[in-house]
Amino acid sequence: MDDTISVWVVDDDRSIRWVLETALKREGYNVTSFEGAEKILALLAKQAPDVLLTDIRMPGKGGIELLVEIQEQHPNLPVIVMTAHSDMDSAISAYDGGAFEYLPKPFDVDEMVNQVERAYSYNKSKSREPTITGLVNTSVSDIIGSAPAMQTVFRAIGRLSRSNITVMVNGESGTGKELVAKALHQHSRRKNEPFIALNMAAIPKDLLESELFGHEKGAFTGATSRRKGRFEQADGGTLFLDEIGDMPADMQTRLLRVLSDGEFFSVGGHKSINVDVRIIAATHQGLEKLVEEKRFREDLFHRLNVVRIKIPPVRERREDIPLLFNYFLIKAAQELGDDVKTLDDKAMDYLSGLSWTGNVRQIENTCHLLTAMCPSNTIRLEDLPEELSAAREESKRIDADWLEAAKKDIDRRLSLGEPDIAKRVVSSIEKVLILQALEVTKGRRQEAAKLLGFGRNTLTRKIKEFSA
Repeated sequence: MDDTISVWVVDDDRSIRWVLETALKREGYNVTSFEGAEKILALLAKQAPDVLLTDIRMPGKGGIELLVEIQEQHPNLPVIVMTAHSDMDSAISAYDGGAFEYLPKPFDVDEMVNQVERAYSYNKSKSREPTITGLVNTSVSDIIGSAPAMQTVFRAIGRLSRSNITVMVNGESGTGKELVAKALHQHSRRKNEPFIALNMAAIPKDLLESELFGHEKGAFTGATSRRKGRFEQADGGTLFLDEIGDMPADMQTRLLRVLSDGEFFSVGGHKSINVDVRIIAATHQGLEKLVEEKRFREDLFHRLNVVRIKIPPVRERREDIPLLFNYFLIKAAQELGDDVKTLDDKAMDYLSGLSWTGNVRQIENTCHLLTAMCPSNTIRLEDLPEELSAAREESKRIDADWLEAAKKDIDRRLSLGEPDIAKRVVSSIEKVLILQALEVTKGRRQEAAKLLGFGRNTLTRKIKEFSA
């Protein structure tokens, strides 16, 4: 690597600066570190690095303020924003300010080096287009999470909110697909225009055409006046089509025509209607499977599936469960006009171990129930509703079955006189744990290591041992 490639690092944390310097210098970069943003702008007037990394929250001038000023003076300088306070508003503010990339701490050092390399290569191959500078006026959102999987969602929202590109949102029921769609709209240039949502599964088939495209007076029995459809209502804004997989075949054909031609006819109408609408679709179903089964048009699938955002279920981000409960208990207290309830440690630990098949919606409903029904302001294990206690007993039963099977296997090994039983059993269990964690995290080792409580290097070493 050419050692003239320069990287500036801005972070008030001395240890972070040392880690970044060490990793980047090892790769051959020329690194200069700063503990604050104040000196950067004056120095930039004389010289500029090839890539700049900055923390968001620092004493004095913050990283977002620095980013905005850099974009005004040096719009071609790629800036990578780092933060330990990783929420959706931070991600959107970073991208809206013109950041090349957003890295939530703690990040994988290899990933950081890769992003620096990408930023340098991108800057050399293509000049960046002018961006709108300044912070977005962020609003309070119900999208809560600090897990790596949610950081991926936040980064996607930040990148996509400023464009008009069609987005497909995938996720199980209750994960917050409409919240993601609203966030994309609220942080876009269409934010002052309508956001219209329509659930395909909730509209009877014979009314769906009228709901989408509107109808003229006298178009059918009961049509006593002209009515605008959802496309017209969303003109200039965003149309969110939820549960798109439930759309009937004939409506799929009409929707495809609208997306292709940009115009449509209302029911009973003879004049084409043109609208400017951004489409965000969502489904809990696997549309690829529906396409294979000929239940969903392949051409429509590709038209809608331009960019995909996958929202993880709660069971794949258990570290967020305490955050979700604390947030929704406060929200429930405000809505019900009651005192804010808090969970004691045992109750929180227990709730964090449940599967939450209803995802975030189930947690929110549970918080309303606990706020309304719990007699004291501290919620204990015995205060939890019966259905959650039943889930606890089921969890105990599964644990007991698993332990009983392990006990029988160990007894068999002992009776056969196998050597090094402890080493063999522990190794087998570790292998299962690691393989399952990698399956849950889709092969992302850093996330798997965090779930298991390992360091990333420890996980890598154990994987090598299994493969030997």
